[in-house]
Amino acid sequence: MVRMKGLFCRLSDSEEVKFVIQETDVPTTIGNHQVKVQVKGCALSPVDTKLYNDLKLQRDTAPVGREIVGTVRQVGPKVTFFQPDDEVVGILPLDTEVSGLCSTILIHEQLLVPKPEKVSWVSAAGAVRDGLRAYTALHTLAHMAVGQILLVLDGASPFGVLAIQLAHYHGIKVLATAHSPDDLKFLEQLRPSVGTRESLLARVIGVWDAKVDLVECCLEETGGLGVDIVIDAGVKLYDEEPESQQKQQLPHKHEIITLLGVGGHWVTMENNLQLDPPDTHSLFLKAASLSFLNDEVWTASAAREGRYLHILRDVMEKLSTGTFRPLVEEPVPLYEATVSMEMVQKKQVRKRVVVQL
Repeated sequence: MVRMKGLFCRLSDSEEVKFVIQETDVPTTIGNHQVKVQVKGCALSPVDTKLYNDLKLQRDTAPVGREIVGTVRQVGPKVTFFQPDDEVVGILPLDTEVSGLCSTILIHEQLLVPKPEKVSWVSAAGAVRDGLRAYTALHTLAHMAVGQILLVLDGASPFGVLAIQLAHYHGIKVLATAHSPDDLKFLEQLRPSVGTRESLLARVIGVWDAKVDLVECCLEETGGLGVDIVIDAGVKLYDEEPESQQKQQLPHKHEIITLLGVGGHWVTMENNLQLDPPDTHSLFLKAASLSFLNDEVWTASAAREGRYLHILRDVMEKLSTGTFRPLVEEPVPLYEATVSMEMVQKKQVRKRVVVQL
């Protein structure tokens, strides 16, 4: 074991998430299929503490920072995919005991893919998980096809941007919602590649404006037929639900059902979604489907390893060709990780990558 600094979160008595940089014991004995990686960058994403509790993974502290990129320094005796000095990218498993902000980590070779030479450390770390989620939502769950119409809610989020770019690449007409005038301006300027005039989006809907009717805009854009795929960023379940600033801009579940077309797919991130009999009857009449987006399932079963690695490789390939251009803010050093993570958790910033200097 060796002592290294890493970022961890812990729940206080008030259930408020606290983030701290502390020293932890990191194993040094390499396993047969393990790879020792010198971490060059680690992306910060919001921590789902409820998921840790649901899976009985909650400890006194949970490591933070799982989307890592770095250089292979040593390989186990039975490793076949990598060799020293290879540049790799991957996602640490949910039950990891090591923070991705440690300078060196041990990780199973089946959790890593090569990083293309032309892709920067920051872009690779910033895109690997959101790219995985975009693939899961559009390919695995929604089975998107050329000519369909997609609605991405909160399109200016790091995940939303990659979902928009992936859908456009496959010939999908994309609509997106914006939560602020700045988001709207950003989305309207999205292009398939640098220097082109074509927009990635058919329409951007500014839901911060109370006068804007989401359902009406979608039906107008689709000739009254509704959209084929909806990817939400959470929903309001009840009309009387107390509303924060962020909650006010979420659609009601009835709105999503109404704007969904015949045979449509609703992909939701709302883990507590509750549908009443009239809601399910409406979905039945449309022969529509509902899927829950939880990208953590990929590493839950060894049977999915091949598909999982294929997706990660394709995400890196689309990064190298410019199809994916992730939304990542300026990288920060380790000593700013705690403040940056607090801002990410509160959704005050979109995406931060911590770089090892």
